Amino acid sequence: MRINPIQLQSKQALFNDYKNDFSNIADKFEYDPKDTSIWERRMEHLRTRSYQRDALTDVLIDMNKRWNAPESTISTIEKLRDEESSVVIAGQQAGLLTGPLYTVNKIISVLQLAKQRQKESGRPVLPVFWIAGEDHDFDEINHLMMKSEGKMKKISIGQTPESKASVSEVEINKSSAEQWVKDIFGAAKEAEYTSEFYEQVQMLLEESETYSDFFAKLVYRLFPDEGLIIVDAHDPQIRKLESPYFSAMIENNESIAGGVFAALQVNRKQGYEMNLDSDLDDAHIFYHDNGDRILLMKQENGSYRGKNNELTLSEQELKETAELSPERLSNNVVTRPLMQEFLFPVLAFIGGPGEINYWSALKPAFRAVDLEMPPVFPRLSFTFIDRKSEQHLERLQIDASEAIRHGVGEEKMNWLASRSAPPIHRLSEQVKEEIDRIHRPLREKSSEFGPDLEQMAEKNLDYIFKQIDFLEKRMNQSLEQQYEHEVAHFNDLDLLLHPFGGLQERVWGIVPWVTLYGTDLFCRINEHTIPFHEDHFIVYV
Repeated sequence: MRINPIQLQSKQALFNDYKNDFSNIADKFEYDPKDTSIWERRMEHLRTRSYQRDALTDVLIDMNKRWNAPESTISTIEKLRDEESSVVIAGQQAGLLTGPLYTVNKIISVLQLAKQRQKESGRPVLPVFWIAGEDHDFDEINHLMMKSEGKMKKISIGQTPESKASVSEVEINKSSAEQWVKDIFGAAKEAEYTSEFYEQVQMLLEESETYSDFFAKLVYRLFPDEGLIIVDAHDPQIRKLESPYFSAMIENNESIAGGVFAALQVNRKQGYEMNLDSDLDDAHIFYHDNGDRILLMKQENGSYRGKNNELTLSEQELKETAELSPERLSNNVVTRPLMQEFLFPVLAFIGGPGEINYWSALKPAFRAVDLEMPPVFPRLSFTFIDRKSEQHLERLQIDASEAIRHGVGEEKMNWLASRSAPPIHRLSEQVKEEIDRIHRPLREKSSEFGPDLEQMAEKNLDYIFKQIDFLEKRMNQSLEQQYEHEVAHFNDLDLLLHPFGGLQERVWGIVPWVTLYGTDLFCRINEHTIPFHEDHFIVYV
């Protein structure tokens, strides 16, 4: 296995500044991730705060034992009782079979930074992955993309929750899930570990009640000895610990909403495109009622209503809910980071480009509840290249980093053009130049008869050029058919390295890689020391 860094510029302006020109956005964050002095400053801050360490440890042990977590995880959780311990944390929804590859990339990032910081400091630094189990958007996690017949195909599970219930409350429809797993593995190529992994997935599915259970159990199968801690944010035991923190969010609701709203306006005025929508009347808290997750809005009289007028609660009723029934409340993307900070001694948070984008507006929210935003680190980003694809890249003389950045469409056309002598495109351009020369006297003469005829002559030339373009296209299609086998290699590489014009990790899932290289693939990556200052990594498996 080789892991090579490459430069890769993000399409998001704010994320680019965060990585390369931090001074432009330094006022939006508490810590510069490239400043090595931040770690002692952050630890000093953590020492000034108190946490429910023992209670949280007990809850995490109970939760993780239900998932049959490995002994390495239980041992790591116990270290949370140590007042000098801290955590590196990241989170994601409970995607089916972990969802797109960026989920496991994020887990590797947590493990890497925790390991690096613990080695450097000599203090316990624990890797924590936060399942956003309260999220109710099932459509975001109910599918995987699989390569089928030379294209990426979306394969969705045949289960639709009857209400807007949180994912951690949605029981798995076993028959639908089993059929979905069959469809996924049916689309996968038969490889060395296909049968073994299929049997493991079936077993984990049978043992799981909810999709969060299924997610956690599979993650521990992929990372069995890394000491990773998984927490389901929507677990009722966790909610009980969060009761006073919900109260603080309710009491400071106006300051949270106003601060985030103002920060977003500043960001937009500075030319940053924001992926977070927030209004002054957003409560940034959900209320759970009869299986539905209802976003609350604050009214002028201080009461709260459902965004679609599903219900109305007085401020006192909401405070009583936080105190007596906190399991009926959950966070949105604005208050979830605050809850993580309340609950865990967070040494650092790891997020993707989209998360860092909206975190840039959250500093006022942290301050509204007397918290400090932790150091924020961009997650590690990988593109996997299998041995056969690496051979195709070498044979076709394609640079892998360029293929990841731009795809291989241009290389394919150049290669096809080189099969024709002279190249079809060059021949087409030469014909256009000659026709333009021959046609010029007609255009000049037509101008003497008025602007209408002059315009008609120009359109006539344009029509001829379009006919030449059409002929060029058909000739290229014929050439592609003639070299169908080689063209398929170009198309496969494009699908692997630049699917839908983006990164592999946002489209591909783990199945093709685990069936080819085994469930220990991601642990083998984690054995390397991977620096966080690089943009992207190519993993030659």
